[in-house]
Amino acid sequence: MAGRPEGGKTGRALRRMVKNLALKADAIMTEAAGGMRKIGERRGLAAFRAEADAVGAGLGGSDDAGAPNAAGAAERRPRRDEGGAADGTAVSPPPSSPLSGASGPREKGSGLPAFPSWRAARDWRFTARDAQRPPPGDWRVWLLMGGRGSGKTRAGAEWVHALAMARPRIRIALVAETLGDAREVMIDGVSGICRIAGRGRPDFEASRRRLVWPNGAIGQIFSSEDPESLRGPQFHLAWCDELGKWKHAQETWDMLQFGLRLGDDPRVLVTTTPRPVPLLRTLAADPATAVRRIRTEDNAGHLSPGFLAAMAARYGGTRLGRQELDGELIADREDALWNRARLEAVRLRQPGPLSRIVVAVDPPATASAASVCGIVAAGLDATGRAVVLADCSVTGASPAGWAGAVVRAFRRFDADRVVAEVNQGGDMVTAMLRSIDADLPVTTVRATRGKFLRAEPVAALYEQGRVAHAAAFPELEDQMCDFGPDGLSAGRSPDRLDALVWALTALVLDRQGEPRVRGM
Repeated sequence: MAGRPEGGKTGRALRRMVKNLALKADAIMTEAAGGMRKIGERRGLAAFRAEADAVGAGLGGSDDAGAPNAAGAAERRPRRDEGGAADGTAVSPPPSSPLSGASGPREKGSGLPAFPSWRAARDWRFTARDAQRPPPGDWRVWLLMGGRGSGKTRAGAEWVHALAMARPRIRIALVAETLGDAREVMIDGVSGICRIAGRGRPDFEASRRRLVWPNGAIGQIFSSEDPESLRGPQFHLAWCDELGKWKHAQETWDMLQFGLRLGDDPRVLVTTTPRPVPLLRTLAADPATAVRRIRTEDNAGHLSPGFLAAMAARYGGTRLGRQELDGELIADREDALWNRARLEAVRLRQPGPLSRIVVAVDPPATASAASVCGIVAAGLDATGRAVVLADCSVTGASPAGWAGAVVRAFRRFDADRVVAEVNQGGDMVTAMLRSIDADLPVTTVRATRGKFLRAEPVAALYEQGRVAHAAAFPELEDQMCDFGPDGLSAGRSPDRLDALVWALTALVLDRQGEPRVRGM
């Protein structure tokens, strides 16, 4: 019993000590916060006051906000970390729009938002470039084509989130190539909706494949792999990401259009790296489409200088660079063996039973991060028509890595044989494949003619209607439509196309569907 009072005194002393420490910590944090506010005000107060005055009513300012200070706004040059243009030009003030209405409390008589200047420096209304803002006018489709890392995903996420917050209970379709892409890029990605939403962040209900905002707005995700899933639901607006590489682009787009039937003005935003597929060309030519283009270089302030330098040195001025970095929609090569319209015409949804299947492999000459091993699976249907089943090519894989990918494709399609080109690796190719599966049936082939001469008979099969594609194969079809007498316009090896040529040669061109045998 004598020990209890002592224990009680010790407990009270500890509580007093903890309380005193908490008070001291609180005082330190308060003082630090005050210092940070002063620093922020000194750095940005005058500049943001001038810009806020300039946009006035466009940001929902009061009637006594004062006249715009155009000179002050023009003089301001944003730092790169504020998200301004990479060339140092002033950030354009956001135009008046239904989305730029009330924006919260403001300092009386100044037009300056009441929140601290460091927060305003990251406000999308200040940092967005003109091409990332919704176009003015009466449009149904906003087509935003951009290079890699140009900021098109951020523009899409900001547009969707702003509309969802402004219009309670709105219904939104979020469509990507796959469901995984929808979540990893559009929702949870670095520039995805949940990353940029701030306090109004929606909840993602994975089991129901949807986002739910606090005000009841709902965004539902869909995949281009399943166009039929868009039957039934209806929407006020939609955001379509990377439409250029959708699996079943036209069917998915058509089903989406039937569902855009809510509200007075249903609209669609398409963010994509351009590829000259028929659907994108049709949208770009439609008078109801507002087309905007942004370049990778425009977003230089948020990208690695090393990346920009390497891309400019490797792809600057090339067709591939104009497409992937400058966001240009480039037409097919006139001297190419294939064109997009023909490939769209041979697309199948259900290929049917196949009597013989091969997996062709074109190994890379070297093992590097940029090397590609072409792997294509194809089969023969009951009518003798060849059906391209999959492009299983891998990038940056070691010999063991691409050999494993070949064996997985062989087992996935229950193939009859592997056809392997041995010009680059000789017997090593067969040895690597057999190291993964000792019983793998391998036929080796050696190229004795140039790539273009070997590809011409295969292109003729397409013209005769003797080849079909079971789905869209973006990277493979890009090479097909860019392959001319001098090879690919970028000077790279047509690895995927080489594998396709070997597969179709083995199935159709060689007698009885058997490739010429060099070794077993």
